[in-house]
Amino acid sequence: MMNKPTKPVSGVSLKGEERVPVLSLKNVVRGYVEGNSKLEILKGADLNLYEGEMVALVAPSGAGKSTLMHLAGLLEMPQSGEVLIGGRECSKLNDDARTAIRRTEVGFVYQFHQLLPEFTALENIALPQMICGLKRQDAEERARQLLSYMRLSERETHRPAELSGGEQQRVAIARAVANAPRVLLADEPTGNLDPNTSQYVFEALTALVRASGVAALLATHNLEIAKQMDRRITLREGKVVELP
Repeated sequence: MMNKPTKPVSGVSLKGEERVPVLSLKNVVRGYVEGNSKLEILKGADLNLYEGEMVALVAPSGAGKSTLMHLAGLLEMPQSGEVLIGGRECSKLNDDARTAIRRTEVGFVYQFHQLLPEFTALENIALPQMICGLKRQDAEERARQLLSYMRLSERETHRPAELSGGEQQRVAIARAVANAPRVLLADEPTGNLDPNTSQYVFEALTALVRASGVAALLATHNLEIAKQMDRRITLREGKVVELP
């Protein structure tokens, strides 16, 4: 079901070959107009994200975390600069083309799981695959595999209201990777959970990232979880800065 990832040490592989980023933001600029003034958020931000690595985005409110995540997920377009996914420049594409890329290349996990309440755990994971054209039987089989991987096989017929917060978030993670995306974007995926459940969900997410090779960017205020990732970045004066 899953491919073994390359170990994310840096931008250079163990053989000394330059690795191509799965996600790349190059000199990205984004601001907003409020009344008669312009609010500058990102001022030439650069970011590379590689296969199989987890990067923590840690920054105070108002620094531009949401803007950066939206640009990385093609939900917003930069005013200048480039956004590349799998080496393809996406920032100049029209809405339909960006939507098509999001469906297959990008997975999203939110602080609040946003599962469809009227559908079971299995159906929540199968539906995105069926939207992309997979037959129901095949979509449900992959959904069962992902539920098993997340240790939720016994919950496949349960609706979100019948699941705990941690179980709901694990279903949301499984849904996010159902279409085997290249990039996984998680915005405070453990922010609504107690500490023990947060760690459990994070460990499940980590195992899935390592097994699938997806490149993961997680915005979080949880410094303990951030320390467990491969890299930590923040935003200062509109630019991406690596943290020790």
